[in-house]
Amino acid sequence: MKKPWGGRFSKETDDVAERFTESVSVDTLLCREDIRASIAHAEMLAENDLLSEEELNAIRNGLKEIRSEIDEGDFEFDEALEDVHMNIEAALVERIGDPARKLHTARSRNDQVACDMRLWVRNRIDWVNTLLRECQRELVTCAENNDSAILPGFTHLQHAQPLLLSHLLLAYVNMLQRDRDRLQDCRRRTNVSPLGACALAGTSLPVDPESTAAKLDFDRPFDNSVDAVSDRDFVLEYVSSL
Repeated sequence: MKKPWGGRFSKETDDVAERFTESVSVDTLLCREDIRASIAHAEMLAENDLLSEEELNAIRNGLKEIRSEIDEGDFEFDEALEDVHMNIEAALVERIGDPARKLHTARSRNDQVACDMRLWVRNRIDWVNTLLRECQRELVTCAENNDSAILPGFTHLQHAQPLLLSHLLLAYVNMLQRDRDRLQDCRRRTNVSPLGACALAGTSLPVDPESTAAKLDFDRPFDNSVDAVSDRDFVLEYVSSL
């Protein structure tokens, strides 16, 4: 498959450069998010008469087939195709032909990648939040089952006041709640759809960012297209929250 940036080059990329620039060994983590976002984008295109119903069905069914192969471990990612997005795109073209090439109508790799990352981070926030909530429940249960146990409290590395074990355990419930609060605050900023921003300045085609945002359970679409494709603050916030 021809590289999207290769139009100015007459020769094949050197193997060393191929290995240096590939990201598929890492960004396969985004494969399910990429497929989900592509299906939502295709549905929006069809709603706005940029795809026929037949083309939409071919794209949707082809992407679902690829997702099943990925889930079953039967999909082979090719480092020569550089990233997860090009791997999925090439597989879709191979399966359904020309309709697959229309999937990038009114979408750039820029807003596609930004969308996938937001979906992935949001999913991870929800997963971590669930684990923290379960941990809190276990701590509360342990505190209730040991409500009369006493242990020495320490301050400045020395014995201080006697302390109920339950009191100590519930302190960690509070600490974990602050972690959950930070994650939820990060989720609010993460949960904004960049689709429709395209490369950086939108598109003249009749698209509906509100529609794709709703299909992907985002709170709302972007405010500013340049910011939408360049913002990665939410990734740093998520990592810092951990």
